Amino acid sequence: MKSFCLKHIFVSTALLAAMLVACHREEQAVVGVAKKAETVEQKVQATQTQLDRERAQLDAIPLPTKSLYIGIHDPASWVNPILWVGPQTITLRTRVPNANAYATGRGTSSSVRRLESELHPADLNESLVAIPASAWPYGRVIAVAEAPVAAKDRPAVLRNVETVLKKLNDLGVVVEEWPSR
Repeated sequence: MKSFCLKHIFVSTALLAAMLVACHREEQAVVGVAKKAETVEQKVQATQTQLDRERAQLDAIPLPTKSLYIGIHDPASWVNPILWVGPQTITLRTRVPNANAYATGRGTSSSVRRLESELHPADLNESLVAIPASAWPYGRVIAVAEAPVAAKDRPAVLRNVETVLKKLNDLGVVVEEWPSR
């Protein structure tokens, strides 16, 4: 009987020790998950703050006036920024008023400079914020079109277009979608 009690006490003690170890490991796992969640939350807040700053900068550009661009579907006639979305990169075309143009020359091709830059989708927000307000004569609207690509690259282009549209929407920029060139 005594050996039965000793075995019972030993087994109970071993089970209790195992439960304590398991609880401690579970507690450590919960602490680890909590720390990761806190880190993720901090990153989300930092990203949100950055997005709020970018939105605030773009808010300086007035809302679009659709009557100014409703009939324009030719890149040569479009004066606001245009995005040509490819499988890996985006081409941003902007027309910036030439600082040396005389007031009487405004609106002529000699009074603007056409700038094109190739960028990655991750750099889109920063690039749009850098465009001066004078390059948005229609207001805060941008033309978006798919760059011509081989059929095998089309899924990548569509994913990039989706990413671009989401980013523009998050920034409060109106999108004028065009067919590919």
